[in-house]
Amino acid sequence: MDIADFLRPEAWLSRSAGPRYVQLRRRLEAGIEEGILAPNSSLPPERELAEITDLSRVTVRKAIQELVREGAVEQRQGSGTFVREPIPRVEQSLSHLTSFTEDMQRRGLQTTSKWLERGIFMPSPDEVVALGLAAGDQVSRIYRLREAGGQPMALERAALPLDILSNPTAVTTSLYELLEQSGVRPVRAVQKISAINLEAEDAELLNVAEGTAGLRIQRTSYLQSGRVAELTRSIYRGDAYDFVAELRLSH
Repeated sequence: MDIADFLRPEAWLSRSAGPRYVQLRRRLEAGIEEGILAPNSSLPPERELAEITDLSRVTVRKAIQELVREGAVEQRQGSGTFVREPIPRVEQSLSHLTSFTEDMQRRGLQTTSKWLERGIFMPSPDEVVALGLAAGDQVSRIYRLREAGGQPMALERAALPLDILSNPTAVTTSLYELLEQSGVRPVRAVQKISAINLEAEDAELLNVAEGTAGLRIQRTSYLQSGRVAELTRSIYRGDAYDFVAELRLSH
């Protein structure tokens, strides 16, 4: 079945099934799920979609904007609207303290990083408080775009005291593997997870539309001694992650 036949309104459009742009968005989502609209294929132009569906161009435009916000399609300047490559969802446990690299390797995904910042800096006020730094102390800071399977997944900014990470350029893949080699790998952490809409700069790095749903995670990690070893603030794609926690009944 071609896309024109799939979108004929008599097969799916109903007065009682909600706003028309929502019905069209759902129909296009179904076309993507069923493979009628394959990854990297282009949607028909707005005018053609309006003619096929007997809907107004305003309605068609609104449906497509919804799909863009969801990350299902992307608009390429001067080329049209295209179906995005599907992003495999990653299920990450909140019960174990692991690194991004370790999480992805367990799922058979190869990880890469694009470095956005790496060096020794004067700490921000938040870093001073979280890391328990003294006046004049500096921090090692690493900021990178984390990718898995060739897809951007998260933005990760970590700050550590210099006596724990003296050379931030030594971090090439897993930060925790490097810390383990030095005997200062964290053993526990406290994480705060917040739902956000991605701002323009972060959305561009993660290759999604501005305003797309994301997750902001702040992790404070501790050594066996109880000392704070790391403050990491990350932004994850909302369409790529499920965080799972096991809960037990307290007595």
